[in-house]
Amino acid sequence: MEEFSLSVDSDKIATILWDIKSKSMNVLTQKGSQEFYDLIDKAVDDKEIKGIIVTSGKKDFAGGMDLSTLSNLRNTKVDNPSQEVFKFIMTMHNKLRKLEQAGMDPKTNKGGKPVAWACPGLSAGIGTEIGLACHKRFLANSPRAKVGLPEILVGLFPGAGGTTRLVRMLGAMAASPLLLEGKMLNPKAARAAGLVDEIVEPEKLLESAKKWILEADEDELVKAWDKKGYKMPGGNPYHPSGFMTFVGASAMVNSRTQGVYPAAKALLSVAYEGSLVPFDTALKIEARWFTHILGQENTSNMIRSLFLNKTALDKGATRPSQVPNQNVKKLGVLGAGMMGAGIAYVSASSGMDVVLIDQNQESVSKGMESITNILDQGIKRGKISNEKKESILGRITATEDYSLLRGSNLVVEAVFEDTQVKELATKKAQEYLDEGTVFATNTSTLPIGKLAEASISKAEFIGIHFFSPVHKMALVEIIKGKETGEKAVATALDFVKQIRKTPIVVNDARFFYANRCIIPYINEGVRMIGEGIEPALIENAARQLGMPVGPLQLIDETSIDLGVRIAKETKEALGNMYEGGATDEVLKILYDTGRLGKKSNAGFYSYNEKGKRLGIWEGLRDHWEPSKVQSDVSEVKNRLAMIQALEAVRAIEDGVLTDIREGDVGAILGWGCIPWAGGPLSWLDLIGAKEAVKICKSLESNHGSRFSPPYLLTDLINKNQTFYTRFPDGKTT
Repeated sequence: MEEFSLSVDSDKIATILWDIKSKSMNVLTQKGSQEFYDLIDKAVDDKEIKGIIVTSGKKDFAGGMDLSTLSNLRNTKVDNPSQEVFKFIMTMHNKLRKLEQAGMDPKTNKGGKPVAWACPGLSAGIGTEIGLACHKRFLANSPRAKVGLPEILVGLFPGAGGTTRLVRMLGAMAASPLLLEGKMLNPKAARAAGLVDEIVEPEKLLESAKKWILEADEDELVKAWDKKGYKMPGGNPYHPSGFMTFVGASAMVNSRTQGVYPAAKALLSVAYEGSLVPFDTALKIEARWFTHILGQENTSNMIRSLFLNKTALDKGATRPSQVPNQNVKKLGVLGAGMMGAGIAYVSASSGMDVVLIDQNQESVSKGMESITNILDQGIKRGKISNEKKESILGRITATEDYSLLRGSNLVVEAVFEDTQVKELATKKAQEYLDEGTVFATNTSTLPIGKLAEASISKAEFIGIHFFSPVHKMALVEIIKGKETGEKAVATALDFVKQIRKTPIVVNDARFFYANRCIIPYINEGVRMIGEGIEPALIENAARQLGMPVGPLQLIDETSIDLGVRIAKETKEALGNMYEGGATDEVLKILYDTGRLGKKSNAGFYSYNEKGKRLGIWEGLRDHWEPSKVQSDVSEVKNRLAMIQALEAVRAIEDGVLTDIREGDVGAILGWGCIPWAGGPLSWLDLIGAKEAVKICKSLESNHGSRFSPPYLLTDLINKNQTFYTRFPDGKTT
């Protein structure tokens, strides 16, 4: 066997070891699942074996299901692919149920073998579902150890018994946050939530599991739902207390998903319907709903964008293949502000030596203070140790001395967003760099070609756009200038891989890709305020699209004065082609009255003295009286969605995007754009080019030429294509 193995010790304790030699992390494949099932049969059916430990040969237990397996099952060329999916899921249910009952007599619940789950580190998805089927769950007490069920984040729900078991263990209300948020819990939180039973030191993990097996009482092996008189915690749906529980769970689902994530609704149906029937029937219900959700087009899109395409980009799908590895050992960072400090932190955390430079000791000290604060928060949450903190800080040299940049493999400039300031820092740093050292600028708006003029070598100059806060945001946008060489691109991609973020590579143009789409989204919301559309309608319509925040909240958080400055610069650059006047009028009034957004505790929203958002600022009505006839919510949603999606299409036409996979993955990770559909381009495919053009023409007629359908979109209709059939490998060139 290649992925699972079985060994039996002198005490007749069988250990099922999961260890895929070709992968750094265990994931359940179709081949691996059959191996696992065969070993379950062998361990349970062998009368000589007294107990079973399920564990991993790696530092972690499992990263979950190999979603390409599910994707292949869904797309298998048979008459009824749903039947194949259902069969696959039910086989998994039956085998995990066999492990759970472990040979006990179904009538007396006697004669079962103790089954322990020994998790050495991280366990996600199917890994955790395997654990839930075991009788006792042991988790190693280590900083890397995390347990959870994150399937909802890729448009699925736990379908290998995880939903049914967790609801019956904890009750619908207590289980809902764990299932709906997809959070990975540290050992302490996992035990408090009921996902694990015991936390032990890593070196005693297997010893503790074996000790329990040898001492286990038969009653410990019977799950609550297999005992007579079982009552669901919180009550079933028709019990007085259970009624309120399920009503509350339903409200929670709809509040958090806004009805756009089918998997969340299906999960609630599994919990509700499953609670009314025996456990084994509930598993069938779970399998049917999982099969239904996997068959949905938007689920397929989410899996494609958030797993298949993201994985491909993480592994360097767009990296120049002929350039050797350019891993960074020593990194220079210019500017110790929020962005520079964040870059220094993630880089040092990944093992690089970092030289953090600013113009004076006060600025350098503030940068180190912000890094220390991030580390202290990590300690407080149990994510890192004091030793790890000191190790990270020890790799950062904070200084005013540019000469310490000597020997750097890469330098990232992250000074103030001003061309002259950046040019000065570039020239000063390059006095001390070796020939051929790649120099990157962290900018969100300034043209790379213009900034490269200050560089010794334009071939080694590149843009690396981080999103704020750096340590939390998963996306990094790499921008190639016209003269940027392949070594610079490879170095940037290797660096981003080292800091465990997802890269997209785009060509140089105003606002690149991310801001090219984000700014019109913000502007459209602000424009609607000037039109008299209720701000609550705008913000709620955005949330119903699946956007993490509405456009008004987003500009408050990024700051209104930044919006004013960008508008001014854009107007100067575009001249008569500039169309932002309606937006500028609204922003100017807020700017002139000192309402600069969250940083000033005053913007489109009102805030208390601690910066907590209280609600829409009532003064907006004094400046822009709401129209007596408000737009339909579908019209507002279409405006907010289409204004972003059309810019993504135009970015392809203009050659800024050269891979549609980067367009969707970048949009989801960068600003949360229509994630339930797989991103903006997948959303257009989902509704179809014909319907998209129909919406565009209606919006263009009512609101202006910015909604004019691009040629590429209309050409998809002419050729009966989608974006993903026109560009099957993702590449547009």
